Amino acid sequence: MTTKLLHYFGFDSQPASEEVKETPVRALPASWYTSPEMYQLERRAIFSRRWLFLTHSSRLKETGDWLRYEIAGFNFIITRDRQGNVNAFHNVCRHRAYPVVEKEGSGNAKILSCRYHGWSYGLNGKLAKAPGYKDLDAFDKEQNGLFKIHVRVDVNGFIWVNLDSKDVPEVPWEEHFEDVDKQDRYKAYNFDDYDHHHTYELDGHYNWKILADNFNECYHCPTTHPDIPEFLNLESFDSDLKDGHIQHHCVSTPEQIAKGLYTASTYYFPMTAMVVSPHFIMIQKFLPQSADSSKMAYEIYKNRNSSDEDFHQIADMYERVMREDKVLCDNAQKNLDRNVFTNGQLHPKYEKAPLFFQSTVRDVVTDHFEREKKEGGEIWPAKQKPKDNAQVSEKDEMFCKGLSCGPQKEVLAW
Repeated sequence: MTTKLLHYFGFDSQPASEEVKETPVRALPASWYTSPEMYQLERRAIFSRRWLFLTHSSRLKETGDWLRYEIAGFNFIITRDRQGNVNAFHNVCRHRAYPVVEKEGSGNAKILSCRYHGWSYGLNGKLAKAPGYKDLDAFDKEQNGLFKIHVRVDVNGFIWVNLDSKDVPEVPWEEHFEDVDKQDRYKAYNFDDYDHHHTYELDGHYNWKILADNFNECYHCPTTHPDIPEFLNLESFDSDLKDGHIQHHCVSTPEQIAKGLYTASTYYFPMTAMVVSPHFIMIQKFLPQSADSSKMAYEIYKNRNSSDEDFHQIADMYERVMREDKVLCDNAQKNLDRNVFTNGQLHPKYEKAPLFFQSTVRDVVTDHFEREKKEGGEIWPAKQKPKDNAQVSEKDEMFCKGLSCGPQKEVLAW
């Protein structure tokens, strides 16, 4: 546990020779779960500059396979090109900002075409066709490809993206996730044995952080989830706090081991959790849509060596738990929206994982806010800047800022 987090918990204020008595810790206030301004700051500070765990590369088996995502207002696609590389691009045509891919979900394409004015792009993101532009002077096709997004495929084949527009992301993957794909407990699994089985989504009226808080503790499990004792030994449940991720673990019973009902569960800040078991894998994404609405998106994978009965036993139990969690999140957000509740006291042991998550959110958004205060304006790491006529664009942007286009001056008050 970091020194900063220990200080946040109040555990570093006691002499080393004295026994530290744990005390309840105040959670983030309700305003952090309801404020539109806070949500926009999180979009800038977190989702446009941190690494995001997405999916497994096996979902892009063939050339031209693509998946479309929308996370915290950022719409993008990932695809496999003719060289077998996995690429990611903002779903924004360089001509008039129309979506290149309008269909939700997944598909296959030989070329990515915008139906607004017919601009089209190769699977590597390069501009292939721009009707009427070939005879224009100073029009550089190389400068008008799709906006690229950084991609990393880890040792187990899982895909990560970073929306930072810099050539090299400001936040390196290793800073928060080094060796997260090489956990000792993963040695028990062969990820190549798992095939994508199905997906499902749950929409809800709740802030994305409620989902993360909920997933990262099991203090509520005995009273809410009757299925949990089947695959989790709650008496031994604990969490290891590891930089930008949390590893949940427990000591499985002999009965659970015999049935394959044991799991390796990891939360990857900010918006993904993965549960691995002998019979299935669940990737859960907490997808922000606004200050008080989110989508829970699930990808379910089946071990091809498992029977349908073994697969469905644990997969169906997890789905029931996820739907029960949705009810909890919906009802919690309703009371936060009433502007009566400020915050509660969380248990420093049983709820140390959500406290770690909340502390991380606080640190990240506060640091970004201080940077914006120093700069005198909002900082959007994902924002792409044109390389040609850049001075003209910058001049127009500065003119708009001078007219106070947008709420920045009133909201952030600098």
